[in-house]
Amino acid sequence: MNEDNVIIRPAQKGDSELIAKVVAMAIGTDDGSALYPVFLELAGREVAQYSYRNALVAEVCGRAVGAIVGYDGARLHELREPIYELLQKHLGKTIEIEEETADGEFYLDSLAVLPECRGLGVGRRLLSAMIERAFSEGHERAGLLVDFDNPRAEKLYASLGFVRVDRTTFLGHDMWHLQVKR
Repeated sequence: MNEDNVIIRPAQKGDSELIAKVVAMAIGTDDGSALYPVFLELAGREVAQYSYRNALVAEVCGRAVGAIVGYDGARLHELREPIYELLQKHLGKTIEIEEETADGEFYLDSLAVLPECRGLGVGRRLLSAMIERAFSEGHERAGLLVDFDNPRAEKLYASLGFVRVDRTTFLGHDMWHLQVKR
């Protein structure tokens, strides 16, 4: 595979399964998780944190192999609202979820590439495309969280211009908050 074989495109509703799988992988689980039906339902919605409308998909030779989800941090509360209802529906409970972004930041929420396609530059292409989307929509900065225990990912983000701006805890993990500015 070379860079010419990778196509980045806006996600479509039919990409909901891939998006749900990506979100699950990004939090360290898979499509067998009890959370997967929540992510799947959110991916198919028009307005939700993990909606296909907030995602880009990478295709290699016509096969969708990865995705990234990103959105205006000012919309976090609106986009997250459906999660609580679905957690109650599918798990019988809700969980406290910390705020991971805020107004003034385009947030890169979830990114993953199918295991068999990792290390081929697909993740970098997805990140670059979502950053470009953020800047083209008028955002001055894009941000994300990376686990302290994931220096390989932080190195990738740094190579795209991201710098540490803060440390935080999210879902029980110590994280760096990184940003890249226009």
